[in-house]
Amino acid sequence: MPKHDFVKSLRQNMTDAESLLWRHLRAHRLGGVKFRRQQAIGPYVVDFVHFGARVVVEADGGQHNESLADEKRDAWLTAQGFRIMRFWNNDILNDTAAVLEAVMAEVERASPSPPTPPPQGGRGAGG
Repeated sequence: MPKHDFVKSLRQNMTDAESLLWRHLRAHRLGGVKFRRQQAIGPYVVDFVHFGARVVVEADGGQHNESLADEKRDAWLTAQGFRIMRFWNNDILNDTAAVLEAVMAEVERASPSPPTPPPQGGRGAGG
């Protein structure tokens, strides 16, 4: 199956935890930042990503129990400058507020600060 079709299939068949998380992340609802869902990055597809802060959010069920494939994928994404946050589906479903708070804190930490504007007046206090 071509990657585009695979990604489309993932978007149409999200888990309950992914759907709940997406309702909070989509359309700039979390802190006004833009997340994308089921996004291809290189050879991998991530659940959610904020490209500006380079934060990947993964909703993990029982199939993600520290497998070698996950370790390889995480290492590749980390080498590309992404920070991977993994949350168990159970935590997303039962403690959504804490998950969203952790995601927002990581986005804020990882986002570049806006440049400091130069002081007004140009030459300092002495004129």
